[in-house]
Amino acid sequence: MLKTVESVTEGHPDKVCDQVSDAILDEFLRRDQQSRVAVEAFGCHGVLIIGGEVTSTAEVDVERVARNLYAQVGYSDEIDVLVHLEKQSPDIAQGVNPGGAGDQGIMYGYASAETPEMMPKAVVLAHALTRRLADLRRHDPLFAWLRPDGKAQVTMDGGRVKTVLVSAQHDSEISQEEIRALLTESVIAPLLGETDNLEVLVNPTGRFVLGGFAADTGLTGRKIMVDTYGGLLPHGGGAFSGKDPTKVDRSASYMARFAAKNLVAGGYAKNVLVSVAYAIGRAEPLMLAAKSGEGKDLSAELRRHFDFRPQAIIERLNLRKPIYRQTASYGHFGRDGFPWEEIVRL
Repeated sequence: MLKTVESVTEGHPDKVCDQVSDAILDEFLRRDQQSRVAVEAFGCHGVLIIGGEVTSTAEVDVERVARNLYAQVGYSDEIDVLVHLEKQSPDIAQGVNPGGAGDQGIMYGYASAETPEMMPKAVVLAHALTRRLADLRRHDPLFAWLRPDGKAQVTMDGGRVKTVLVSAQHDSEISQEEIRALLTESVIAPLLGETDNLEVLVNPTGRFVLGGFAADTGLTGRKIMVDTYGGLLPHGGGAFSGKDPTKVDRSASYMARFAAKNLVAGGYAKNVLVSVAYAIGRAEPLMLAAKSGEGKDLSAELRRHFDFRPQAIIERLNLRKPIYRQTASYGHFGRDGFPWEEIVRL
């Protein structure tokens, strides 16, 4: 069965917006851990618009944070930044303040013994390709021609990689032949091994000079499959970036991953899908279930070991720290250093 997964670099316009939103969230949490933040960004052709709701005692220069992030990603062009933030609606706050969910919705978490990261192999490979592009751009003078925008895609047939696609923004002086040779040798082959039996596609249009906001729009929350399980598993539709942990779109998805990973690590199954649903303002989930890939119901074990009330999630995973900007590219799951990736004794 064919499965295809994509990843994008931190210079992709959607990912720039995700990182802007999470960098702003981090700055508010750094100064006030109780900050309520729901910030989104939209960028295109020299303009970056930041809007949303913030309730906090902190004072943050949002425009400065956005400009710094844009430069750190690797862009040097001039950009106009427009900021319009208001306080959280009191109608929402009255349900969240007692510990209820910040919104209704459905969230999923997954883990598999397929890889050391406990993620689907195609997801791991796709992110590894885009991270490799970024690392070479930043650290290897031989790849000074690379620019921040880029994508990768991996198609697998069963357990074998069938097709790999890499699209990398580049300066105008390098030829497509050089790009293909260099990326095949230094990006694709080190991660996938022998390429003779693979279909390798590099910059299929033949040119990728214009990138980022100069070529396309970007929007927070438009890469939710890249952020999670590559479209191989269900997704409730809620994005993560720019949202503080009272928003269960984010925190409950992290808890679902934490629970699934630890059920697999605990030997309950080789792969586990956790599902949870909430009503706005209500702490107890409306639905909480876990199933193995073989159809075994693990819901009782899930409820025994994991508390999915929003405040309990925040406390168990210590989610009021400014850790979110680093989540906003190369996937939120399967990476060391995040509390929802820890393995605990059940």
